[in-house]
Amino acid sequence: VEDVERPLVSDDVNHGQDQSNDLTRNYDLEGACYQSEALLRSPRNKGLVHKQRLPSASPHQGDSLVLEISDPSEDLLVGQTLKHPLATEHLIEALKLGRPENQNENSIQEFVPKVISDQRSCLSLEVVSGPSRGIRCSVQSTNPSRLPLTLGRVSPSDLLLKDAEVSGKHAMITWNSNKLKWELVDMGSLNGTLLNSQPINHPHSGSRQWGHPMELASGDTITLGTTSNIQVRILSQNECMVPFGVGMISDPMSLRRGGKKLPMEDVCYYQWPLPGIDQFGVFGICDGHGGVEAAKSASKILPEMLATILSDSVIRERVLSQHDASDVLKDAFLRAEASMNNYYEGCTATVLLVWADADENFYAQCANVGDSACLMNVGGKQIKMTEDHKISSYSERLRMEGMGEPLRDGETRLCGLNLARMLGDKFVKQQDSRFSSEPFISESVHINQTSGAFALLASDGFWDVVTAKKAIQLVAQEREKELMAESEKENLAEKIANVLLNEARTQRTKDNTSIIFLDFD
Repeated sequence: VEDVERPLVSDDVNHGQDQSNDLTRNYDLEGACYQSEALLRSPRNKGLVHKQRLPSASPHQGDSLVLEISDPSEDLLVGQTLKHPLATEHLIEALKLGRPENQNENSIQEFVPKVISDQRSCLSLEVVSGPSRGIRCSVQSTNPSRLPLTLGRVSPSDLLLKDAEVSGKHAMITWNSNKLKWELVDMGSLNGTLLNSQPINHPHSGSRQWGHPMELASGDTITLGTTSNIQVRILSQNECMVPFGVGMISDPMSLRRGGKKLPMEDVCYYQWPLPGIDQFGVFGICDGHGGVEAAKSASKILPEMLATILSDSVIRERVLSQHDASDVLKDAFLRAEASMNNYYEGCTATVLLVWADADENFYAQCANVGDSACLMNVGGKQIKMTEDHKISSYSERLRMEGMGEPLRDGETRLCGLNLARMLGDKFVKQQDSRFSSEPFISESVHINQTSGAFALLASDGFWDVVTAKKAIQLVAQEREKELMAESEKENLAEKIANVLLNEARTQRTKDNTSIIFLDFD
């Protein structure tokens, strides 16, 4: 009777706090998570937080379940289960390593829904310097048989580095399903591990103790020893779902003549599928001038506008039946320009819309303003998908003549700009009506996936020094090299993007360079 009548929440608040501060053992709801997806989707259960399962400190200590309530709108009483303050040193250390940095024992965390399918993330590693340069490795968060991913000098390391400065078992990468993040930990290496030039190994040198897990982000550089640098690339759930190869890479090419630093004003992006539009995806590059803010705004707004327009089932069905998205692309640019508030900054915008019909036939159509260009190759036929909108281009001079405001002989700039069409730049557009944000729109292209088809989008930093003919030759050469290397097939698009960028470096481009390569083969 006493047990039944005892309150769930102790009246002795101080006593409860003392015990809970000694040790918190949080358990996940693994059984409920897998047995009932409806439970996860129900808005009534937004207060449940699924935590990491840890071993019991004592065989006699009862399991406890901590429910953290995050919805303040409901009139709920938050209770805390009191736990016995017994623990081994091993368990305390495990808690330190497993607990998020911003969480203390009594924290009430904001709940983020974590449906199982949302945990899909792809990690790619490439050794970019050192004795094992060129080696690549990829793993998905949904493939537990290949996790954790180990880095070291001897087998059975997943990424094998023949470098005398790398320990046999040097470092490890794991997927933290609570944070939905990839984490890197030094495994007590002799020469240490650096993440973006910062040491992450245990502070006591030579102790061979493991360091603390550190979150990884796309673009990070891991250094093992002194010479082996590993580039990190992380793809989100949507990016993992793209049904063809995608390689995306950028370089500010940061030194001009005279050593003047060049800020990065390119933004490249893609979404597949568009939110709520399963059959459509968008790939784009924005090259800013006067700053990067206009490029950032356009890269965010354009996909949103496309998704909004295509959410109309009538419009979507018309695109699928007619194999033409001209009106959709034109409307998206019109809405994006109206939404942008960039008065003294502007950007080019090149958008390639790709979609699949009910028979899984792929189509692509491009829209652009400015001079970031898109080239497609289907069945050996080269197709230019964009138009150059520099002031000096013939099409722009013809357009201005048609407006009754022709350019003077030798005039190559308006208000200091060499582009006649762009998004943003509201101030100069008010000063001179010859500026425009109306996009050029290509014909739609049917993609035959057995014809070696590909698309190449790049900012003018690439096209200034590499011709379309040379780019196609480089793609063909890389495909030929990798024809027999089936194990590398999944990274071929990324590798080709790297080769194209290296060609721009070799040709000494003096502008920001961004590349998106789509391999439909």
